[in-house]
Amino acid sequence: MTACLRRLILSVFLPWPLLADCSHVFAQQVDVLLQAVDGQRWMKGNMHTHSLWSDGDDFPENLAKWYRDKGYQFLVFTDHNTLLQKERWFSPAKRKDSEKALQRLREQWPADWIESRGEGDATEIRLKTFDQIFARLAVPEEYLLIQGEEITDRFGKLPVHMCATNTTELLPPTGGDSIIDVIQQNINAATSRRERSGVKTLVHLNHPNFGYAVTAEHLMKVVGENFFELYNGHPTVHNSGDATHAGTERMWDIINSFRLQIPQLPLMYGLGTDDGHNYFESAAGKGAQPGRGWVVVLAKTLEPDAIVDALEAGRFYSSSGVSLKSVRFREGVLRVEVQQEADVQYQIQFIGTDRDFDQTSRPATDKAEEAETLTRVYSEQVGRVYAAADGPVAEYRVTGKELYVRAVVTSSRQHPNPSEAGEFERAWVQPIAVSVPAAK
Repeated sequence: MTACLRRLILSVFLPWPLLADCSHVFAQQVDVLLQAVDGQRWMKGNMHTHSLWSDGDDFPENLAKWYRDKGYQFLVFTDHNTLLQKERWFSPAKRKDSEKALQRLREQWPADWIESRGEGDATEIRLKTFDQIFARLAVPEEYLLIQGEEITDRFGKLPVHMCATNTTELLPPTGGDSIIDVIQQNINAATSRRERSGVKTLVHLNHPNFGYAVTAEHLMKVVGENFFELYNGHPTVHNSGDATHAGTERMWDIINSFRLQIPQLPLMYGLGTDDGHNYFESAAGKGAQPGRGWVVVLAKTLEPDAIVDALEAGRFYSSSGVSLKSVRFREGVLRVEVQQEADVQYQIQFIGTDRDFDQTSRPATDKAEEAETLTRVYSEQVGRVYAAADGPVAEYRVTGKELYVRAVVTSSRQHPNPSEAGEFERAWVQPIAVSVPAAK
């Protein structure tokens, strides 16, 4: 572990000034060009998926085939606190509505692929391991399967879940003395494992509004957790929040405004994921169905390390239906170009927070005990819309007053199968930290 990283981890429990001499770790690139040039290409993937190895309702090979057939380039298996590595048998008789999964398995796979034992209600099907599914479905530079895990932890009754992408060893939940401590201890364990093993494992915070467990204030302070789910396709995770709970996009702006302004932490990136569980539900908006949210990563090779490298460098966008052609930040101008579809209109908004923003806040409720569990209410100066334009291309020139700027593209087409009623298809451009203009 580097001295700087060690100090950063310790700084969670010590005063923030310890971070000052490590600021070079988070230097931001001045120019950004996200475009399919110089051998790079856009690759679509889902980083949050469940199968019969935990609480999903389909066999892992079935859902891996679904994503491949739908044009995804990569899929991460993230079953709860388990890896698809050991011998495990599944009893259809003990799982409600599992007949559909077994029927699909028999329809899509040859008889010699399916291993079974017992008869009648005692029949069991052997679940395929990650290596077996990878050998059967992965295609070099076309379709990649990545072993992952949903580290499923909690503080009291509050769920704290984190997905690990690209892990070869199980990461058991660590627990902790608070929500922040649970997140931090799991991140520390994953960081130590990554340094020891050399495997590039990326860990992100899942659905913060699931059980309304994680607030913006929690994520302002965690060191090493630089990704969270901005959009999760499960209908029970409350992406939009409610009257007293901030939505995830509002949380994103609060988190980044304070991470950049006060603790000098890096930007928090926002991911789009499915969190698929229900692969036989077809009614729009019902169940945790696949195909609702994803990331599109810009990389040269379709390999786990390359995917993680691109994500950590911010070379991606998140989407629930809109495709981007390019994102460019050069000479102080952020330019976004949409991959336009016929008969679809687009609005592009540029959003950010100024350096001198009003940092005051108030509790989201008058009930003191409940207020501690809610993201506070901040000024409208946090995450304000700098500019908006209709059309597939738009630009915004920074003034130098901004801490960061990001963009969101909203389509005129409604999401065909949304996690929340009334959603339109969107794409989220990752935030870019704005450098202080040089004195003249």
